Amino acid sequence: MNDFQAAADRVEIEALRGEFTDAAMMGDHDRLASLFTHDAVYRIPDAGIEHAGREAIRAGTGQLSQAWDYFVQTTHPGAILLDGDTASGRAYVCELGRLRDGGSMLNYALFHDRYRRTPEGWKFTERVFEVRYYDTTPLPGSAQVTAAQFTEPASEERLERAAAALRAHNFAVEILDDVAAARTHLKALIPAGAGVFTAASETLRLSGIDDDINTGGQYQAVKPRLLAMDRATEADEIRRLQASPDVEVGSVAAVTETGSIVIASGSGSQLPGYAGGAGHAIWIVGAQKVVPDLSTALRRVEEHAFPLENVRSQEVYGVPSAINRLLILNAEPRPGRATVLLLREAIGF
Repeated sequence: MNDFQAAADRVEIEALRGEFTDAAMMGDHDRLASLFTHDAVYRIPDAGIEHAGREAIRAGTGQLSQAWDYFVQTTHPGAILLDGDTASGRAYVCELGRLRDGGSMLNYALFHDRYRRTPEGWKFTERVFEVRYYDTTPLPGSAQVTAAQFTEPASEERLERAAAALRAHNFAVEILDDVAAARTHLKALIPAGAGVFTAASETLRLSGIDDDINTGGQYQAVKPRLLAMDRATEADEIRRLQASPDVEVGSVAAVTETGSIVIASGSGSQLPGYAGGAGHAIWIVGAQKVVPDLSTALRRVEEHAFPLENVRSQEVYGVPSAINRLLILNAEPRPGRATVLLLREAIGF
């Protein structure tokens, strides 16, 4: 092997190792699995983990990632020993993170690797993780979410994780491609002639769902009736109609991957029905509203959703909004009473 080829091989193998760390940090398990040959093996002996074959590696690393609240891996260059179309090597690793169950972890470790040249470039044929130092002292930090992350649609994996957690908490959940699909599906969820209350929602307004329900004539729409009533003399009847409709449709400020739903409100008019008063509550939720946990959900309310709603309120009503009431639903006592339609696209605040 000439010196130029050897140098090129080393650069490509080092890029392969860097790609592994990037895929792990970004949660891109398809890309991570593609870095291995189809007959490769990935082992973590200290944890009793062994995945043989690309599909098993994809499934196993995806399952591991679900346990983490946050996870950081940094990898430093190590030895590379070339032997024609195969090679071996080591990389030095530091990892830290906090598990969703509250446990913490800091380790220093090595990757013991074997590589093979393939038509698609160098790939791992074996990767073995050897821990040299392990510390479970609680980490004081927290997972940080940028403002941009409150507007970007969650990945399919995160949507599935949120859906699974919500179902475990007795919410009915469906993942749909877009709001057009939700708009169509609502016709199957809401019986003709039902009394339906639509909560104030940019998602409903932008999608046309608000108009479908309140002007379509298929349902006994509650909102037009409320708007025609005298708020001074019929306040009690307004309150009752809002609190216990047959069906209440709206959206939420955030859904967590741990299975909670967060709704913020200035007036609180939609909250009684959501909390249990409505016979059936239905929420259409854009993919950008899925967040890792409850603390991030509350940040999303205060730092993202509220400022946008405040602008809307001043433009439409001439008065500022406020987070006067906050409803957190951790489970549904009546299985199936509440339905979450999770969308793969972003819509609403």
